[in-house]
Amino acid sequence: MNTEGVIAQIARIRELANALIEMELRKRSIQGIVPAHGDVMMFLFRQDEPVPMKAVVENVRRVKSTVTVMMNTLVKYGYVQKIPCETDYRVTYVELTPKGRKLRKDFDEISVLLREKIYGNMAVKDREGLIKLLTEMEQNMRT
Repeated sequence: MNTEGVIAQIARIRELANALIEMELRKRSIQGIVPAHGDVMMFLFRQDEPVPMKAVVENVRRVKSTVTVMMNTLVKYGYVQKIPCETDYRVTYVELTPKGRKLRKDFDEISVLLREKIYGNMAVKDREGLIKLLTEMEQNMRT
């Protein structure tokens, strides 16, 4: 088996996953959301109160400028609101709006569908091994 095309294969899998997500979002008439927003939204679904933007950046492990652009889009479509910190002008908090919270069920359903599709009938131990190997690859790239 040729192991040289691993990045291209990961890219193809990501492209197929994104296409599935986009199709499901269209079916549900959800506008302004793209696959890249998934990690941000899933993090915010787990929050009970506003969180600093820094916490979002750290959780989704993307650069601040990328998360800022995503957040501005989510604000534009009414899914998220920004709240300036009263004591430190450098800090901005974010939280889901009621409109954003309503997306939780759709996101959960799309996530289940995506996992079912990506794993198919793969054994649990193989899934766990795959995640372990992908985590190792990611760590290798960070060093």
